[in-house]
Amino acid sequence: MKRFNYFLFIACLALVTTTNSCKEDYLEIGALGSTSEATLTNKAGVKGLLTGAYSLLDGWGVPNTTYYFVGVSNWIFGGVTSDDAHTGTQASALPPMEAVESYNYDASMLPFNNKWIVLYAGVQRANDVLRVLAKTTDVSMSAEEAKQFKAEAIFLRAVYHLEAAKMWENVPYLDENVSYSNGNYNVSNATPVWPKIEADFKFAAENLSATKTEVGRANSWAAKAFLAKTYLFQDKYTDAKPILEEIIANGVTSSGAKYALVNYADNFNPSKKNGPESVFAVQMSIAESFQNGNYGDALNFPMGGPATCCGAYQPSFSLVNSFKTDAETGLPLIDTFNDSDVKNDQGIESSTPFAPYTGTLDARLDWTVGRRGIPYLDWGLHPGKAWIRVQAVAGPYSPIKNIYYQAAAATTSFSSRWTSNNYNMIRFADVLLWAAEVEVEIGSLAKAQEYVNRVRARAANPAGWVKKYVDNTSPLKGFTNEPAANYKVGLYTTEFMAKGKEFAREAVRFERKIEFGMEGHRFFDLRRWDNGTGYMANTLNAYVKHETSIPGYDFTYMKGATFKKGKSELYPIPQAQIDLSVVDGTSVLKQNPNY
Repeated sequence: MKRFNYFLFIACLALVTTTNSCKEDYLEIGALGSTSEATLTNKAGVKGLLTGAYSLLDGWGVPNTTYYFVGVSNWIFGGVTSDDAHTGTQASALPPMEAVESYNYDASMLPFNNKWIVLYAGVQRANDVLRVLAKTTDVSMSAEEAKQFKAEAIFLRAVYHLEAAKMWENVPYLDENVSYSNGNYNVSNATPVWPKIEADFKFAAENLSATKTEVGRANSWAAKAFLAKTYLFQDKYTDAKPILEEIIANGVTSSGAKYALVNYADNFNPSKKNGPESVFAVQMSIAESFQNGNYGDALNFPMGGPATCCGAYQPSFSLVNSFKTDAETGLPLIDTFNDSDVKNDQGIESSTPFAPYTGTLDARLDWTVGRRGIPYLDWGLHPGKAWIRVQAVAGPYSPIKNIYYQAAAATTSFSSRWTSNNYNMIRFADVLLWAAEVEVEIGSLAKAQEYVNRVRARAANPAGWVKKYVDNTSPLKGFTNEPAANYKVGLYTTEFMAKGKEFAREAVRFERKIEFGMEGHRFFDLRRWDNGTGYMANTLNAYVKHETSIPGYDFTYMKGATFKKGKSELYPIPQAQIDLSVVDGTSVLKQNPNY
């Protein structure tokens, strides 16, 4: 979207990489090709501004930011820094990724400043809608249309603030009254942001319609789901419980379809996007250009496989091990999954024969991770090292959820690495497993087990498993009905009640781990489950110990890495933003603890 000829506080934030201060003379100079506020105070102008606010959800479109730092998938901040994945390129190929991944991050690092800039630019765009809408007297805009525009803008403002709170927790809240002209653009982060995020989502939930004529727009049910998520980040289980129950019973997508679990793989297939499981998705398209086509994930393809770049986001050994199941029950090995590694081809040339692991596995593994000898969508059997190349540092596995299908490449990819694959910020499986969490903490363990089993039943259905090819040498000929691996997924029977609350809690958390592997949620889930207990530090330090002990795998910069309890759970407030917030010699933005 074109910008106004006035700039607010957030415009100063966007300038940190090019200027040291936000001066009045710059603020009064219109941007090249800018549009004045007066020309936008009409229905078309408001709708265009709202589209611009939506457009930043993918993370791309703000000058002086690096695309792979700001993607909506949070593959760095939610995936690489967790036990899901690691960076797979050679040392120093993506600075400062080694420092970020090894928990040596500090406030000077560009990834954090870039993410801050994009999120608050999104806040700015949402507030622009509200400011202009308040001045619009266009008679062609009905009261209901104005109401929906306002509710959508407030919803988006809350989404951007929530993403910031996930990263830093102690963040400033900016509403439409914050402006340079009002002299209040230096906003402190001393006041908790959660109540204001809650208020915005409540307003959106109460005012948004249940369905929309355009599928990508937020509806009332999406707002309720985000409100429940906001409550869970504060352990407000009592507040979240009735909302989640209502969504499960009555929630519908923006197009009016009742929420339901679909074939697991359909959630990551561009041709099946916006289905009944999609509660709120960031819409991706290659119709016009790659800039709305998952640009933030452009590096996350196998080095030698589809799209041939760049091995930046590599599934961990620990993640793959998490999909092992008990040979008798088909249940996950919650306490012992990392005692031994799934057989892999680490260090084995693709020309050397290799037989995949024959033990029992959760079927979701091969929709989450590409591994040697298993069909990789319709691209052929994953060949191992030939696709990964730098296996010594990348490991033996490839990401798969962000990959498009070969048969649909012409309509789902642009220049190979930008795709029309939506990113699901919330899907119905989230809602079910959040409801299970709530039941464990304040409700019924039997009900928690029921919710978990709804998710597991989908994984247990052979109709949704990866199947072998009709012809391994010609994968586009299709698939047989024979499972590609030894899949066995069982349902919990009496375990939750028999083994008690502690077991049930870990079972629900483990289910989220395998259901949402490589989707950028893991770091933030661990953080909200921590509550000062050291749970996150214990989990991630055990992960580092395991990964750095694997023969033939040179996880060099992680050797000796330590996740620091009481510090590493929150990312550092960017120093550039602290420096810009000085009033009378004192910064109004305060750094997070222990940085």
